[in-house]
Amino acid sequence: MTVRFSIPSEVSRVTKTLTKHGSQAYLVGGCVRDLVSGLKPKDWDVTTDAKPEEIASLFPKTFYENDYGTVTVVNEDAEDESLRHIEVTPFRLEAKYSDQRHPDRVSWGDKLEDDLKRRDFTINALAYNENEGQLVDVYGGQKDLKDGLVRAVGQPDERLTEDPLRIMRGIRLANQLGFAIESETAASIQKNAHLLAKISPERIREEFIKMIMGSEPMIGLVLANKLGVLKYIIPELEEGIHVKQNGDHIYEVWEHTLRVLQHAADKNYPLHVRLAALFHDVGKPRTRRWGNEKKDWTFYGHDVVGAKMTKNILEKLHFPGKVTEVVVKLVRNHMFFTDIDKITLSAVRRIIRNVGRDEVWDLMSVRMCDRIGMGRPKESPYRLRKYESMIEEALRAPTSVAMLKINGEEVIRETGLKSGPKIGFILHTLLEEALEEPKKNNYGDLAMRVKELAKLSDEELKLLGEKSKEKKEKMEQVEISKIRSKYKVK
Repeated sequence: MTVRFSIPSEVSRVTKTLTKHGSQAYLVGGCVRDLVSGLKPKDWDVTTDAKPEEIASLFPKTFYENDYGTVTVVNEDAEDESLRHIEVTPFRLEAKYSDQRHPDRVSWGDKLEDDLKRRDFTINALAYNENEGQLVDVYGGQKDLKDGLVRAVGQPDERLTEDPLRIMRGIRLANQLGFAIESETAASIQKNAHLLAKISPERIREEFIKMIMGSEPMIGLVLANKLGVLKYIIPELEEGIHVKQNGDHIYEVWEHTLRVLQHAADKNYPLHVRLAALFHDVGKPRTRRWGNEKKDWTFYGHDVVGAKMTKNILEKLHFPGKVTEVVVKLVRNHMFFTDIDKITLSAVRRIIRNVGRDEVWDLMSVRMCDRIGMGRPKESPYRLRKYESMIEEALRAPTSVAMLKINGEEVIRETGLKSGPKIGFILHTLLEEALEEPKKNNYGDLAMRVKELAKLSDEELKLLGEKSKEKKEKMEQVEISKIRSKYKVK
């Protein structure tokens, strides 16, 4: 039966060029899976019987830097980012994987079936010939798509031991698509999970990122734990299983952690916020003590311990230094917003200095996720609104002489006056005038004005300066009132 899918012109150009020069050309893998499922592919892969050198010679812009024959065709002008790089790979025949990382030998095949049998899962072993409208399905991928199953191609043990990263990929695919994992494949994942120790941290990190950046990371981590995989990725997370908390929490550490991460995903927060949500309480199991006074569990210092653990975890997975630095700061400071009656504006300014002007709002996002993960109502409570108001107050540029386009040294240079109180009076007078007419806040106008003010007596300048201070304080109160009204707090 002929099947027709809507294929972008950038992709069609690649397959038609290969066909025109006498080669076979098929779309293959995840893009075909998505097309069959009615989804928009996030990337495009082509397989062909042409050899790498032949492929590269047919297109104006390509690069070819690997041992597997993949040639990347570059479409710099494509508006859709997914179409700027299209990977074209020859049909491959692979020998055994002695190191569970790479095939011992790669050679080029002549038949599409040779290529499909080395694919990981049946839903990824679909190929499509656009010219003929032919959908090739050797391993029942369409049925597994319909049934919602992730199933290994051929013998699960063979596929998973060839490249153990497929263990994580299978879980991630099931999580991403909302599928179940076929029973024999699931059993093989459990049996071979220990082989992940042979996989490079970078490859594990990339699959892990895809999992937590999905829409249902909570389900993915639960499945990874159930199949015995999580302990080979981040065993520290499993320490929170069956760890009860104090009276403020209705969930154990493990479930609370998952719910916090899930809310971060529901809010579509970026990677560093999701990582902080996932690891914010990772230090709790190691700091839990029974408090005889309150007759309840305590977790003193879990933020400090958790920050150190988070740093070790992210470094072990080779996360970029900048990501690690930000996440560790968020974990270390996530307990800051605790008692609204004890937090002062100066304390808020210190936390802004510690985590950064942008990251302080990320800290609030983690705090909100933490609250939702405790089973609290979703609406924003007064306490959180008050915190947000205090942050905005602390971040607001104060109305001060620092706003002027001239400073004390420049006033001295322009007037010939000596350093002293009179310079301060002049600056405050300039500030009052600049507040009245902001366009006058430029060096030229200010330099002319200071020469006029320098001729006034100290008493006259003092009166003008004090008037400026009063006006500044009133403006400060107006601005603060606006901020508090915005967040509906006092």
